[in-house]
Order: sequence, then structure tokens, then C-alpha cells
Amino acid sequence: MLILLLGGAGSGKSSAAESLAARLPAPVTYVATLVADESDADMMRRIELHRHRRPGSWATVDASAALPDQLRTVAGTILLDSVGAWVARNEPGDDVVEELVGVLEQRSGDSIVVSDEVGMSVHPPSETGRAFRDAIGAVNQRLAAAADHTFVVVAGRVLMTAPFDVDAIVGGAG
Repeated sequence: MLILLLGGAGSGKSSAAESLAARLPAPVTYVATLVADESDADMMRRIELHRHRRPGSWATVDASAALPDQLRTVAGTILLDSVGAWVARNEPGDDVVEELVGVLEQRSGDSIVVSDEVGMSVHPPSETGRAFRDAIGAVNQRLAAAADHTFVVVAGRVLMTAPFDVDAIVGGAG
């Protein structure tokens, strides 16, 4: 099963994903994508809060640039948190994104994927910001198309999404 949780910064998406992972079959492996910057005290505090919430029985691995290959070797349930940091750090091409989605679809264990929804806020002021917004948007759309369940997390509330079915909405009127 592939579950995708999308949300903005501080939305509660990681907590929701952790709650799901705790109910899925063991072993659970947390795949961390954020590279710790020891000089950033706030980032280190946030990473520590995430670590503290996870059960001691969960394994934690750092995501590599070769994330699809890495996930092929992980048995059981995975919680990948968060795709946005991995995309920002690695700038994967369409082929790598397709490979990642394929691996997530074919895994024998359950996969929970957390990703950032950045298209719901201000227009990024830089070319780099706009490129990231577009890249993560495309990755999220591809993940959502493959996911068995997709949720949007807003203010700690989890909303289930549904595929957009134009024919069901307009009754096939053309």
C-alpha cells in the first residue's frame, strides 16, 4: 500500500504519517531526507523533536541521492519524510522520479510518503524558488496518481482526497 500525505510547513503531516506507520506491520524504517546542519540550532531542535516522537523500535536511515535503489533494500513498512527535502537536495530528473514511484508501487511492504505542498502560498520571489515549486508539484502529482490513498494535512486535520473525475461531475456532458 502506498499512502501519500501532503501539507505545508507545520501542518502536522509528519505526525499523521507517524501515527499511520505505528499501526502498520513491523519492521518500520524511517527514511529521513533532511541533511542536518549543525550550525542551525532551530533545524537541529526540529530534527530532535521528530526523533523523539518515533518509537525506539523503528530504524532510521538517511536518504541518499540514489533513493530508489536504497528503498529496494528496505523490508517492511517505510515512512519517507519528506520528499521536498530530497527533491531540493538532489533535483531528480523525470526518469529518477518515475523510478522512485515504480519502487514505491512494487514494494512488498507498506510505504508512507510525506511531501511538501508549496503551491498554496505566495508566489516564490526567486527563480530557484519557482523551479522548486514546479518540481515538487510535478513529483507530488506523480506520487498522488500512484498512491492508494492521498491525504492533505491542514492545521493538524487530515483530509482524504479523491481523483478528479470530470465525467462524474458533469455527467459526461460535453
